Amino acid sequence: MGQPFSVRVQTRAYETDRQGHLNQAVYMQYAEHARWQFLQAAGLTPDVLSDAGIGPVLLKASVRFQRELRAGDEVDVGCAISGGQGKLVELTQRFLTPDGISAARIDCVIGLLDLTTRRLLPDPRATLRELAKQPDVLGLDA
Repeated sequence: MGQPFSVRVQTRAYETDRQGHLNQAVYMQYAEHARWQFLQAAGLTPDVLSDAGIGPVLLKASVRFQRELRAGDEVDVGCAISGGQGKLVELTQRFLTPDGISAARIDCVIGLLDLTTRRLLPDPRATLRELAKQPDVLGLDA
C-alpha cells in the first residue's frame, strides 16, 4: 500500500515532552488534521457532510511508534483507506519523514454517523463515493 495522500506538518517545540520528543497525544492531533485534509481534498468539506446530515466518527485507533520526532522535524502524515466492510472503514495513516523513514503508523476504524438517528450508516464507502467530488482521492473510484 502506498501513501497516495499526505499532508506535511512541522513539529513545534511546545508539542514535545520532557524527553524532547513529540508528545504521544500530538500524533493523534496530526492524524485528525490529516484525516480532515484527506476528506476535503476529495471535496468532502465539513459543510458538505453536515448538509448531508452525516459526520465521520473515529471508533478505534491503534498507534505504533517507530522513530522519535523532535521539535522542528517535518513529517508527512498520510491517509489511505485500507479495508473494512459493512458499517466500518479501515484507514491507515503513516507518519513518514521527508526522506521516507517511518516514524509512526496509526490504524483506524471509522464510520459515518447519521446525525439525526445517531446510528452508523450501513455503507459508508458508497455514501462517501456519492458525495465526493473527487472519490479517486479516497481510493473509492466507481
